[in-house]
Amino acid sequence: QVQLVESGGGSVQAGGSLRLSCAASGRTFSRRAMGWFRQAPGKEREFVAGISWTGGSTDYADSVKGRFTISRDNAKSTASLQMNSLKPEDTGVYYCAARLLAITSSKSSDYDSWGQGTQVTVSS
Repeated sequence: QVQLVESGGGSVQAGGSLRLSCAASGRTFSRRAMGWFRQAPGKEREFVAGISWTGGSTDYADSVKGRFTISRDNAKSTASLQMNSLKPEDTGVYYCAARLLAITSSKSSDYDSWGQGTQVTVSS
């Protein structure tokens, strides 16, 4: 497993922006696809975005396409999620995750390492 620590969460008004970061340590980072998931109160954890280990392939949930951008810097062992035009329904705890394979997946069960989560609150 790889150890993951998220940062950058906070409170913002609708229409605002936040940038989440995920710092990895431990085992190899650059050969792992990364993903961002979120969980709202009373709801199941859901896929937000994923990126392959090369960064050449990305995937997004329909609800965030055109507003969120996932990226990674393998030299720094970090992954980021730029969130623009935030909506109240984006509120939740955001988790960074890593999987053993190089390609992305939208299934949480495909990821073996998880961060502790960071809270994002969007007010109307």
